[in-house]
Amino acid sequence: MELRHLRYFTAVAEEENVSRAALKLHVSQPALSRQIRDLEEELGFLLLTRSAKSVRLTEAGRAFLREARAVLLRAEEAVKTARAVATGGRAELHVGYAPSLTARFLPQTLRAFQARSPGARVKLHDYSTEEMLAGLREGKLQIAFVVKQPALLRGLHFEDLARDAFRLAVAPKHPLAGRRAVTLAEAAREPLITYSRKDYPDAQKSLEAMFAAVKSKPRIAEEHDSASSLIAAVEAGNGVAIVTESLACTAGPRLKLIPLSPAPPPLVVGAAWAGRALVPSAEQFLQCAREAVAQR
Repeated sequence: MELRHLRYFTAVAEEENVSRAALKLHVSQPALSRQIRDLEEELGFLLLTRSAKSVRLTEAGRAFLREARAVLLRAEEAVKTARAVATGGRAELHVGYAPSLTARFLPQTLRAFQARSPGARVKLHDYSTEEMLAGLREGKLQIAFVVKQPALLRGLHFEDLARDAFRLAVAPKHPLAGRRAVTLAEAAREPLITYSRKDYPDAQKSLEAMFAAVKSKPRIAEEHDSASSLIAAVEAGNGVAIVTESLACTAGPRLKLIPLSPAPPPLVVGAAWAGRALVPSAEQFLQCAREAVAQR
């Protein structure tokens, strides 16, 4: 089995059509079909079921596709690393993140990683959850820090790193600012500022479930597409917001974050990656993240 077999199989699986995959790979259709059959014969089981116009992955084929992508990704990373060394350049690590979720540990992680791997360069990608997961599956990201959502993480590896408690964010002079705790029922009576449903559908679903648990319905006054605009709206007194505790790293004294009672289950934030194992640079980066979280 050679890397070309994995590339050919991956292309056919993604296109679900041998003719389109052959055009994409710039090979003839008969040659491509023969390579896939040779791969199946070597493995001893079918990867694809064929029809006149398309192909479909078998159950074994779906499992093999995940591993094939991981092998190709590691091979590509090895080439990039070796090329960087050969040319005197620096290897690049692509990391997906959400600023509001990682503010407590990402700066320390970056400092520790650069100290241990001065020859590597980290490129951060501020993406939505969907964009990060797609980036991992397509090989554009080596690692991403996301909220634990098992349904969305199928086919990926995930490691818990931190738990982020929910808080009610209010302006410093808001009537609730002096409270030691606020109930969700009380929060439901306030005009609520949220992240936009279009850009943050998971945040909206989490919010709806939170209020449904206490049989209340929030009064959404404004929706915002970024943490900075949400902070500004709450600070201006336009309403209150339910946020995670880590937002304090960004908001500072501009907002007062009050515990909720009873406390909703916290968000679980962790690292996600594709394939069986992380590439070496990503494994080193994850180890730095583990240590940064442990020191909090």
